[in-house]
Amino acid sequence: MTDDDLNHRTGQARGHGDALREHEVRTALLDLLAEVGTVTATEAADRLGHSSGLCSFHLRQLARHDYIEEAPHSGGRARPWRLKRHDSAPDAPAEGGFGDLARGLEDESWQRWLAQREHAPSEWRHDAASSTIAYLTPEEMSRVADTIRRVLAPYRDREQRPLARPEGALPVALITRLFPLLPHATGPAEGD
Repeated sequence: MTDDDLNHRTGQARGHGDALREHEVRTALLDLLAEVGTVTATEAADRLGHSSGLCSFHLRQLARHDYIEEAPHSGGRARPWRLKRHDSAPDAPAEGGFGDLARGLEDESWQRWLAQREHAPSEWRHDAASSTIAYLTPEEMSRVADTIRRVLAPYRDREQRPLARPEGALPVALITRLFPLLPHATGPAEGD
């Protein structure tokens, strides 16, 4: 994702002139959060090669613009951050700007995996991707999404609770997209 993409997407998400200005550190922080789940300014600085003060400033900017939030923690001075969850109601469309940003990060992470998987330990060189088409009503599609969320629920707390992670656990992207397949447009829609 380029800085122009971030600036464009952020401007769309905010819908007004208070757009988050483009900056390579913010883009790197969003990518890092998408990869590892939660991070403190100090951890981000270690991973990205910047000062913790610089990372802290940009993390606060991302939070101010509603892209990230403080992750639950047990107190102390360390402030872990995570991507802000924008879970929408079953009938509500996903927030355009954040949804686009999240999908872009997911796609970028997938492409990075494909390009680098031969460097992963042998037990991690596979992935489990699947795709299917099912004929569903809107209510059934919502029930399928709820079922998937319930299946994954026992694993979600591991993001904030490192001690709950089994030995050898790594962050794994779990991406589910349920959407209706629309017919290909052949021209202007009827009534235009």
